[in-house]
Amino acid sequence: MDYQSIPNLVEMYFDRVEHYGDTPFLWAKADGEWHATSWRESADIVRNLSRALADLGVEPGDRVGLVAENRPEWLMSDVAIMAAGGVTVPAYTTNTVDDHLHVLSDSGAKGIIVSTNALAERVCAAASQCPDVSFVISIESLGEGTFPFETMTWDEALQRGADALDAKLPAPADIARDSTSCLIYTSGTSGKPKGVMLSHGAIICNCMGAHQFLLQLPGFEEGKEIFLSFLPLSHSYEHTAGQFQPISIGAQIYYSEGVDKLTGNISEVRPTVLTAVPRLYEAMHGRIIRGVEQAGGLKQTMFMKAVNLGQRRYEDPASLGPIDRMLDGLLDKLVRSKVQERFGGRLKAFVSGGAPLNYDIGVFFTGLGLTILQGYGMTESAPVISCNPPNPNKMRTVGPPMKDVEVRIASDGEIVVRGELVMQGYWNNPEATAETIRDGWLHTGDIGEIDEDGYIRITDRKKDIIVNSGGDNVAPQRVEGMLTIEPEIAQAMVYGDKRPHLVALIVPDTDFANDWVKANGGEKRELSELVEDEKFVASVRDALDRVNARLSTIERVRRFKLTAEPFSIDNEMLTPSMKIRRHIIKGRYGEDLEALYGG
Repeated sequence: MDYQSIPNLVEMYFDRVEHYGDTPFLWAKADGEWHATSWRESADIVRNLSRALADLGVEPGDRVGLVAENRPEWLMSDVAIMAAGGVTVPAYTTNTVDDHLHVLSDSGAKGIIVSTNALAERVCAAASQCPDVSFVISIESLGEGTFPFETMTWDEALQRGADALDAKLPAPADIARDSTSCLIYTSGTSGKPKGVMLSHGAIICNCMGAHQFLLQLPGFEEGKEIFLSFLPLSHSYEHTAGQFQPISIGAQIYYSEGVDKLTGNISEVRPTVLTAVPRLYEAMHGRIIRGVEQAGGLKQTMFMKAVNLGQRRYEDPASLGPIDRMLDGLLDKLVRSKVQERFGGRLKAFVSGGAPLNYDIGVFFTGLGLTILQGYGMTESAPVISCNPPNPNKMRTVGPPMKDVEVRIASDGEIVVRGELVMQGYWNNPEATAETIRDGWLHTGDIGEIDEDGYIRITDRKKDIIVNSGGDNVAPQRVEGMLTIEPEIAQAMVYGDKRPHLVALIVPDTDFANDWVKANGGEKRELSELVEDEKFVASVRDALDRVNARLSTIERVRRFKLTAEPFSIDNEMLTPSMKIRRHIIKGRYGEDLEALYGG
């Protein structure tokens, strides 16, 4: 595909439809079986839905909300909105009524597509307060409710589109590449979320850059790749990397049944590419280590030797002598091949984004013969700025910039970016836009450097530094990263600005908690109960002590509090970035953290 000449995402989609026709495209599970929608079948639905939207009054530039879990209808709705000339406004399924009210009223959405009744309750409660909303299309019936807007089911909308043959739609080729394709709301460090305006060209630029990296994967073949979608499509990472990029290469997309069934879905689907946030890889690491420790004996010895030799081969190939190389090859068959089978046996690469990947996690999977590529970006860049290629894969960096993306380091060390991928601005917020985009350069808020090979290394957040009462600077992400690699800990957030030392809020790992209960002869207990159990708290303290032994004096965490509630904003399970840190400190945990300094 010629990414530079394709006019828009709609034309890119229909081009792929013509190429792949009746072959399987979108997969979803129903009644225990996977069912496929072909490329051509999806296009028929997109055409009918786009005509229905036009018949409902959607005109070029109008915004249409989209609230659904990951499923084939999400992708088809998204493309149909754009095919009608509209702008998709995704919203998180975790949004409250007030969250939806802000997104719908701020964007001035004309209508909404929603999936389930449970989601529709909150969406319709918010939409009823928005005079601009004139219709709601629901994949499930809304029942007998009375609403101040027109309602119809998915099937009714498709029939309406099939009957509206004279509906006025823009020709796909006439949608301008620089027109807005979607409006993605992203949380800031304070105040209401801001709507990021992304052009068709911004996402196509991302697809082009990602294609350059995929071409370097051994065995990569257009039309043959398999993606498993489970991160929320309302987030720009999955929206681009899990939807439009697979479209551009003719990949099949399977929609996971949910994070709780992800392991089973991976073994069933056998994906060739898996995109995820670092937290997933940390969780996988923890489960694998626990399983090996429980097995013990020769199995554990061989596994740890495979990891050790694989890590040495990555970091310093010359350190392997003849015997090491012979043993390393043997462990490929005895250990690594079995690990790879656990992920379906045909995985070509893990892709990590959304937060910094812990280096030890990266080399762990590399040592097991699994390729893990760390990328970097933000919603305002559609979102990918850079990514590591398979070779050289420098895991202490986030790789070189993608094709046609300029990156430089400003005088204060900030990473700034220029190119078609940069957002058009924040919706109805020229002040914030002017602060973020200056002279055409997107200011990321990250501090970094570019090495001799053009790879970007992020060293800090511009404003996410803890300065203790002694004037020492502490990078919290380093400490948090070391804590979360421990099998006992799922998430950690350190705190201590203007204080004498660091304290931490820790979310225990649920698998570890379940194993701890079994080992202590008890029946299953809720995590909310365990975090108050002194013996369980002491077991997590052991993990903290191990980490503190590897930290400098100013980095050590002196006290901590356990919580059963994961740190999350907008359904992102990430390392606590500045926005999450401030949210937590200003919110329910502020007093708890301050109390750790008492007595």
